[in-house]
Amino acid sequence: MNASSRTHIAVAGASGRMGHALIEAVHASDACQLVGALDRADSPALGQDAGGAIGWASGVAVTADLAAGLAQAQCLIDFTRPEATLMHLNFCHERGIAMVIGTTGFTDAQKSALQSAARDIPIVLAPNMSVGVNVTFKLIEMAARALATGYDIEIIEAHHRHKVDAPSGTALKMGEVIASALGRNLKDCAVYERHGVTGERDPSAIGFSSIRGGDIVGDHTVLFAGTGERIEITHKSGSRAGYAQGALRAAAFLAQRKSGFFDMFDVLGLRSTASA
Repeated sequence: MNASSRTHIAVAGASGRMGHALIEAVHASDACQLVGALDRADSPALGQDAGGAIGWASGVAVTADLAAGLAQAQCLIDFTRPEATLMHLNFCHERGIAMVIGTTGFTDAQKSALQSAARDIPIVLAPNMSVGVNVTFKLIEMAARALATGYDIEIIEAHHRHKVDAPSGTALKMGEVIASALGRNLKDCAVYERHGVTGERDPSAIGFSSIRGGDIVGDHTVLFAGTGERIEITHKSGSRAGYAQGALRAAAFLAQRKSGFFDMFDVLGLRSTASA
C-alpha cells in the first residue's frame, strides 16, 4: 500500500505506555501512517522523535501544539484523560478530523459533548478497544440472559497502581451490558462499595470490586454466583498491544464514514444481536 492511501494517524499521549503501544502498532501497520504525536505541555518528550522509545526513527516530533500535531491527521487516537480529550475534541471538530477515543472517566455531560460533535465528525468511543474484551462483552450479555434468575452478579477488576479512576471503564461497560440484558438501569442496581454491616445482598444488585497495584495491565472477571455453582467469565491483558490493534481497526472503520457515534460493537460487527 502506498503512503497516499494509508490512513494518516496522530496519537495523543505519545510519551505514555499506551502511546508507545499505539505508535508501535502504527509502525507495524501497512494501512496507517504516523503523522502526528501529541503530549502535554510539560512533557520531557517534547521535540523528540515519537518513535524513539521503540527504536524507530519516525520523523514525527512530539509536540503540545495541536495545530502542528494534527496538521496532516485524518484520525486522532486518544487514550488520555477527559479534560485533554475534550480539548482535542474541540480542535478535531473544527477541522473535521475523526477520533478514536479510549479515554475513560467521562461524566454524563462530557459524553453528551462527544455525542454532539459526532453529528459532524465520526467518533469511536470505547472504554476498551481490545477485540478480545469486546467479544467478552458479548459472552457476558449471553450469560446474563441465560442466568437472569437465581444468580448474583459481581464484577471484579484489577489495574496498575497509576490508574486514576475506579471502577475501570471496562468494568462499567460490563455492568451496562449485563444491566441492559436484564432490562435494568445500571444506575439503579450498581453497588460500588461495601463496608460495615451492609445487610443481605439485594438479588438485583450488580456489584463492583476494584484492585489497584503493581503493573497490572487490566484483568476483568464477571462472576455469576448461583446455588451450588459459579460461572466466571474472565479476560486478562498481558500487554497493551491488543488495545492498540483494536484502535487501528476502529480508525480503519472511521475512514469510511463522515460522521456518527460508534463503539467497538459497531467496529467488530457485533451490533446486530447486541442490546448494549
